[in-house]
Amino acid sequence: MSNTALITGASSGIGMEFARYHARKGGDLVIVARRKEPLDALKSELEQAHGVNVTVIAQDVGSPARATELFEKVKAEEIAVDFLINNAGFGGHGSFLDRDLAKDQAMIDLNISALVTLTHHFGNDMRTRGGGKMLHVSSTAGFMPGPYQAVYFATKAFVTSFSQAIDQEMRDYGITSTALCPGLVNTEFVATAKLEGTGLAGQKGATPASVAKCGYDAMMKGELIAINEPRLSFLLNWLTPLMPRRQVLKMVEGMQTK
Repeated sequence: MSNTALITGASSGIGMEFARYHARKGGDLVIVARRKEPLDALKSELEQAHGVNVTVIAQDVGSPARATELFEKVKAEEIAVDFLINNAGFGGHGSFLDRDLAKDQAMIDLNISALVTLTHHFGNDMRTRGGGKMLHVSSTAGFMPGPYQAVYFATKAFVTSFSQAIDQEMRDYGITSTALCPGLVNTEFVATAKLEGTGLAGQKGATPASVAKCGYDAMMKGELIAINEPRLSFLLNWLTPLMPRRQVLKMVEGMQTK
């Protein structure tokens, strides 16, 4: 029986830990990222430690065309993907009007457009084969607007909403969709998004391994949303929705201010 997971953004952080966790369970992998060297090192590690088959595809998936190209490469290899883990994404700090518009558009292309493209292609493949599971890495940022990370927060709101909607549509085909919504995680994200010096970056983050396990286990159970911290889950689901909208905006703005 096939047991293959495709993971984007697998060269570091949560994506790399998804790969390790799946391999420990005996699953084969297709690992995707722009950087080939860390992918090759991860392939060697997992094949030697767990006896699984790992396919490396070093490719940028930051646009619908590149996402389609990835799908076509996987089909050409005749690999059946049972678990699609859309992990690739990035953020960026700063006032919207002062930020480079091209960078925010690239963020939308990767965080939303490429994710939707991969989900459509592999989702149709799963439907043809009679089932599958999807995990989309979103964020607690998707539960509220984010001054000074306006586009990033909005992309994650899209991912969380999209994931739940398609789960409802696809369950009759044996396909589930889960949105993983972690809080701060100790990865390259803070540095890449230039969040050093903000109140958010000063918080204690979760380990990538613990977040990956939370999301993967939720995917296997077919849960709609997974939040890795019970405290955050309570705050976002029960307290924040009752707060005045302007108060929420000011609270998030304070966390993002350097």
